Amino acid sequence: MARKTSRTLPGRREDGATTKAQILEAAGAIFAEKGFDRATGKEIAERAGSNSAAVNYYYGGIEGLYAEVLVEAHRRLLTYDKLIALAEGPGEPRQKLKTLIGLIARTITGPATASWALGVLGREILSPSPAFAVLLKQEVLPKKLVITSIVGQVLGLEHDDPVVTRCALNIVAPFAMLILGNRQIFTQVLPGLHPSEPGAQDAIVEHFQRFALAGLEATARSLHADH
Repeated sequence: MARKTSRTLPGRREDGATTKAQILEAAGAIFAEKGFDRATGKEIAERAGSNSAAVNYYYGGIEGLYAEVLVEAHRRLLTYDKLIALAEGPGEPRQKLKTLIGLIARTITGPATASWALGVLGREILSPSPAFAVLLKQEVLPKKLVITSIVGQVLGLEHDDPVVTRCALNIVAPFAMLILGNRQIFTQVLPGLHPSEPGAQDAIVEHFQRFALAGLEATARSLHADH
């Protein structure tokens, strides 16, 4: 009797990139639904249409997969390449910051909210895992440096000045709240935040831009008055 061959691991050389991406998407959805602690490699592989060895094969285990999912989720908000291109491109610092706020606000209030990226990031912010160190090093700190540099240019201060740090916190805080918050709860308490209403997303984006820039103007005036 001929010996049966073992099942070939999905993601052979010719389709490995596709399988790896499918695992990442399946993992993102499951991590958003259940959190890292309750997800299993078997469940992720099954949803991705792979066998249970695929998670270890492509990501070295569920911990490595989760770290990759966190990094990808942050990139879906805004990639470092797009951010650095904006910072180093033409234009005044105020306009660059306005554009940056618009990019992030439209992502968070747009169709991306139906995906897993915001859910994964929200869970990680509320209950950081060991993988947060990877996210911090690869995405958060490099992007934070670019953003604080732009804010510093608007104020005429160095990027690491405490005033710049406080202003940056004010700018990103609304986005963090939208990531953490349940949209249904938000829209019940604050109906004006529902982006699906006609013109609502544009109004939200414009408000975030106007509020942030007005705050920076007030801060700049205060700095000049002190001197």
